[in-house]
Amino acid sequence: MEIKVLGPGCKKCKATKEAIRQVVEELGLDIQVDEVTEMGEIMKYNVLTTPGVVIDGKVVSKGKVPDKKEIRSWLQS
Repeated sequence: MEIKVLGPGCKKCKATKEAIRQVVEELGLDIQVDEVTEMGEIMKYNVLTTPGVVIDGKVVSKGKVPDKKEIRSWLQS
């Protein structure tokens, strides 16, 4: 599984990455969470409001910090 957090490195982007990292750790998964800060790369996913979350190439969230329950549902499906 590949997870990317899209955004310029703002507070919400950092909070999103940290929340995902915590859930990954809680579930005992071995998944790396990458940050994508290059606007050209972010635009490839058609994300206009950040943070965006991409799992295995599919945008699952944009414009908000997802809660842990939502993150768990992505990782366990």
